[in-house]
Amino acid sequence: MRIEHIAVFVKDLEAAREFFTKYLGGHSNSGYHNKTTDFRSYFITFDDGARLELMHKPQVKDTDKAAEHTGYSHIAFSVGSSEKVDELTERLRSAGYEVKSGPRTTGDGYYESCIAVIEGNLIEITV
Repeated sequence: MRIEHIAVFVKDLEAAREFFTKYLGGHSNSGYHNKTTDFRSYFITFDDGARLELMHKPQVKDTDKAAEHTGYSHIAFSVGSSEKVDELTERLRSAGYEVKSGPRTTGDGYYESCIAVIEGNLIEITV
């Protein structure tokens, strides 16, 4: 068994699509729009086959993104080396994204950084 995809509601669908294609190398489909419900989505596919569904529906409310809460916490992306973790973290910092932690080696041995990206949602960049 494998996870087929992860879905995330966002307020700014185009900005989210641009982030995951520009900074994380994802490839976007042309999108979907249900005119009856005004639901829109893109599937972002990564080179290893993992997929992320970015979704937008005007009626969906944004919620507080407290760092620690029940439910999903973050999505982790492996970039292959500590140097690439450093490079991408700095690239995101320079682009105005908030680096929440790192780059650092965690107590359980991961070299990572944690970044608040689209609408405060967290991604982890790791080796």
